[in-house]
Amino acid sequence: MVIGFVTWSIVAVIFLSIGITCRRSDKATGFFTFVEPPAVTDVKQYNKAVSILWFGAAVILEVLGLPLLFAKQNSPVFIFMIIGMMLLVIGMAIVYLRIEAKYRK
Repeated sequence: MVIGFVTWSIVAVIFLSIGITCRRSDKATGFFTFVEPPAVTDVKQYNKAVSILWFGAAVILEVLGLPLLFAKQNSPVFIFMIIGMMLLVIGMAIVYLRIEAKYRK
């Protein structure tokens, strides 16, 4: 199960790196795949909000992965991890749409 946690943590680190890239970007960063970023009123604040979204998602993802260290294989705990991941993805989309609405020209 340790290998699963390491893999899970690599994804969280990728989320962190996306957040850092968003924070350092001079242009508005996109969130959804293959979608042009919107024209925004304040690029710096928009990118900061998007990077905070990615940082928060990385932390939540890492917390959701902690049962991989302690639970046995085929444990019912993994159902909660899967539900948590679904809620995380839906929550990220909702938060991003609010960020986009706030900063869109």
